[in-house]
Amino acid sequence: MTIQNVTVLGSGTMGAGIAQTAIVAGFDTTLYDIEDGILDKAQAQIKKRIDRQVEKGRLDGLQAADALNRLATTSDLGDAVKVADYVIEAVPEKLELKREIFKRCEKSTPEHCVFGTNTSTLMISSIAAALSDKGRLIGIHFFNPVPVMRLIEVVMGPNSSNTSYVATLEIAQKMGKETVKVAESPGFTTSRINALIGNESFRMLEAGVASASDIDKALKLGLNHPMGPFEMVDLVGLDARLNNLRALYEALGDEAYRPSPMLERLVAAGRLGKKSGHGVYRYDDSGQRIAGSDDVNS
Repeated sequence: MTIQNVTVLGSGTMGAGIAQTAIVAGFDTTLYDIEDGILDKAQAQIKKRIDRQVEKGRLDGLQAADALNRLATTSDLGDAVKVADYVIEAVPEKLELKREIFKRCEKSTPEHCVFGTNTSTLMISSIAAALSDKGRLIGIHFFNPVPVMRLIEVVMGPNSSNTSYVATLEIAQKMGKETVKVAESPGFTTSRINALIGNESFRMLEAGVASASDIDKALKLGLNHPMGPFEMVDLVGLDARLNNLRALYEALGDEAYRPSPMLERLVAAGRLGKKSGHGVYRYDDSGQRIAGSDDVNS
């Protein structure tokens, strides 16, 4: 089938990035969230990032204007999905929340619409349990920052249909992404490995092995990672990482995935990363990291 209308559910870091990538790729895109104020903030961030692409010469002014004209926002879920060819869910990693939102979508979407979940840890079959037609659901796991990162993990649940798979490949190709096909398993491939690296980094930090900035520097220069583990967790959100680790620990029962007590403590204190202005590092009002701010006890 030909996909033209894409709906993104959730306007947080991942949802906004997916919506931005979709409009630049030429999809008519509706971004949904529960409050108009949240959507206004996300829309402003998308415009800011697209304007930056124009400044860097990666888009011209006409392309940018066309892309922004393809973006609509709404806090009405039924309105958001009523003409959707493909729905991409990017709400928090809570199983019941994902089940509920897809159950509601199934009542309002066209029959041909494919459901893609951006979950990074939850089982596709567990989410699909809420659907009458479980074949509509497939994993479409993007990476942060979505406009930059080239990979999409296409995660096949036991009932995911070939139609859903082909539609997901079409989305990925138009967005200029590469894909890997993965059978459902806890954490798939990348999330499982990345969670281990991040959790062990917190344990080393807590043990006083090295500072956060030196651990980040070591992995970037010694292992050629483009971003250090604490830079990464501040970007994706400490709360999101904690939810991922909890899900992996519950699914696998492996102590390596038991969340670091330091991570638990920082999230409890509201230190969620760049989005809150303070995670492992502190950030100024423009989102830039404040030099020398890697003392997690401050």
